[in-house]
Amino acid sequence: MKNFIICINNESNPASLVVGKVYLTLPDKEAEALKMLRVIDEDLSEPDGYLYPMSMFVSIKVPAVAEQALLKTVPKKTLASLAGVS
Repeated sequence: MKNFIICINNESNPASLVVGKVYLTLPDKEAEALKMLRVIDEDLSEPDGYLYPMSMFVSIKVPAVAEQALLKTVPKKTLASLAGVS
């Protein structure tokens, strides 16, 4: 399963994030060490996502059928970079 989060605060980035929306995060140990998450947000032109503070999100678990539906919204280039990452 991939790592999904839900936005709980978009005050600093209302054009890029929607409160209550589910987003996919990309693995980034360096960002996590800085309490940041690499998020695929509303700007789908950037397949590597953007960094946002962890405090803006809550991690969630989604059923497999929901994961499949959510992954259909992610750019193919991003999905290719996630191949083999669980």
